[in-house]
Amino acid sequence: MSDDAGQMLLIYDDPSDHRSLSLDDASSTEESPDGTGLSLEAVNDVIPYIGQRFLTHDAAYDFYSTFAKRCGFSIRRHRTEGKDGVGKGLTRRYFVCHRAGNTPVKTLSEGKPQRNRRSSRCGCQAYLRISKITELGSVEWRVTGFANHHNHDLLEPSQVRFLPAYRSISDADKSRILMFSKTGITVQQMMRLMELEKCVEPGFLPFTEKDVRNLLQSFKKLDPEDENIDFLRMCQSIKEQDPNFKFEFTLDANDKLENIAWSYASSIQAYEIFGDAVVFDTTHRLSAVEMPLGIWVGVNNYGVPCFFGCVLLRDENVRSWSWALQAFTGFMSGKAPQTILTDHNMCLKEAIDGEMPATKHALCIWMVVGKFPSWFNAALGERYNDWKAEFYRLYHLESIEEFELGWRDMVNSFGLHTNRHINNLYASRSLWSLPYLRSHFLAGMTLSGRSKAINAFIQRFLSAQTRLAHFVEQVAVAVDFKDQATEQQTMQQNLQNISLKTGAPMESHAASVLTPFAFSKLQEQLVLAAHYASFQMEDGYLVRHHTKLDGGRKVYWVPQEGIISCSCQLFEFSGFLCRHALRVLSTGNCFQLPDRYLPLRWRRISTSFSKTFRSNADDHGERVQFLQNLVSTLVSESSKSKERLEIATEQTSILLSRIREQPISSLSLRDISSVQRNF
Repeated sequence: MSDDAGQMLLIYDDPSDHRSLSLDDASSTEESPDGTGLSLEAVNDVIPYIGQRFLTHDAAYDFYSTFAKRCGFSIRRHRTEGKDGVGKGLTRRYFVCHRAGNTPVKTLSEGKPQRNRRSSRCGCQAYLRISKITELGSVEWRVTGFANHHNHDLLEPSQVRFLPAYRSISDADKSRILMFSKTGITVQQMMRLMELEKCVEPGFLPFTEKDVRNLLQSFKKLDPEDENIDFLRMCQSIKEQDPNFKFEFTLDANDKLENIAWSYASSIQAYEIFGDAVVFDTTHRLSAVEMPLGIWVGVNNYGVPCFFGCVLLRDENVRSWSWALQAFTGFMSGKAPQTILTDHNMCLKEAIDGEMPATKHALCIWMVVGKFPSWFNAALGERYNDWKAEFYRLYHLESIEEFELGWRDMVNSFGLHTNRHINNLYASRSLWSLPYLRSHFLAGMTLSGRSKAINAFIQRFLSAQTRLAHFVEQVAVAVDFKDQATEQQTMQQNLQNISLKTGAPMESHAASVLTPFAFSKLQEQLVLAAHYASFQMEDGYLVRHHTKLDGGRKVYWVPQEGIISCSCQLFEFSGFLCRHALRVLSTGNCFQLPDRYLPLRWRRISTSFSKTFRSNADDHGERVQFLQNLVSTLVSESSKSKERLEIATEQTSILLSRIREQPISSLSLRDISSVQRNF
């Protein structure tokens, strides 16, 4: 706001039209100002003044609105006096500051939710009054009262443009937004595209993301009953095409859609092997029907996110979450995950405790950390980054005792004894802190990079313009796209030459069994194992870094039973043996890793199938082993030249398509899962 505009705190009043300045006065008494000899002024005057004339009351409103924007506020039409068709008709109009008046107290209605929205009105007395006069048969509007004294702070130019009065979406922009919405991109992406098209700085469009969402919502006023019918028809259509597609829903007492959950055949099959650790992401909403959206996601043996199921709920209470969990486990033949990671939601936690008592419930650390700026920025100020670094250090500790001592020191150092968010974090530490979670399998889904991959996948089918029935179809397309991308990535990984770094027999054995992704994780530990020394004790082994004189990890090994465990619990946490256990195995002349420490969920698919077939039929197993050798030879020979690789890739793709056309008679992924439980 300019200095000149900031000084425009003026009050003018025409004595010939003298009235009370109270904005609550609803009197309609007519008063005619005396005629003056002023000429009709142009509407580009800087400040309104008594006697200023306009051809129409709309012209006066536009002029006052321009003045208000320059000063740092907006206006609204407050009161009219006179009546069209009676007496002199409309004789006087009042325009007031948008913060004029006071919000009336609403009568609360039992059973109806109330919007607890803070009003901006504060009784501001700034106003402009115009009166209609007729001279020599011509009509004009004359300013007869003006006050520009505000009882609130005026906004800067960078802020005033966000007031509702100055935000508008042109017809051309509306058409553009509608076109964008049909492509499925997010509102945020729409804003960025339009900023680029109009060559404006980010945040300088004449409308906000909220305005776009409101516009999109106005495009989709559908009959709920028609929406319900369309949804059921779409689900039934998908099930007719794929009998293994599963969906569940509930209707309320008025036959309106209440809860919906569904899963696809490929998702159910993937869950059989990779459903040991699941993220249940409930941080999104489907704006088309204003319902919370829950998505079950896991990670496969190639480190790629895989989709398990979807749910839409009308309410976020214990009853609704319990229904969602029941529907999900029903899709998965009653099999609950070993670990489920969620956002911090007390109703959801209670539902998980009731429906999945044997499942370990943990919090997604990236969902927790995402709330830190709003929780701690104001409280810590410049020390926020230092505190966050200390939090991450404590989060990654291995020992519970070290965590407890470190947390106490952190609270003292940063003066956070009375901070309710710190106290809540500490109370729920067993749900998010790694020292408390290392004995539970999480498949690496505590990594921040995993959240980016999951969110990128979710955004493929989230759209502000999506109708419910279309949403089910969009998710199916996204899942199918993800399945195809995963297959392509799997093929690319398998074609890559694996580089052995230690030359140890255990390394080459692991490379032949595990996927490239999983092997790279184990290889890191194998390389580090060479830097550790092991000392045999009465009840096991003590393993520590060769530069250390004390401390270390305790390893227990029973060679006769092929059982080994370490106090660091890396295998329990990730499914990969740690450097300490690998060092003991190497010292004990172990040249192959025991099968139980090469989990099925991290193995190459061919190896998994081979193991399963051998457990069911020797003859069949021999053929699978022969096929596995052929595939190994194919990869080896094809990688020797670009021409060979192109031929192999083309012909293998054709062969794979033909194989998929054949029905599966006896072997299923459930059979494979039963083998997994034996390891």
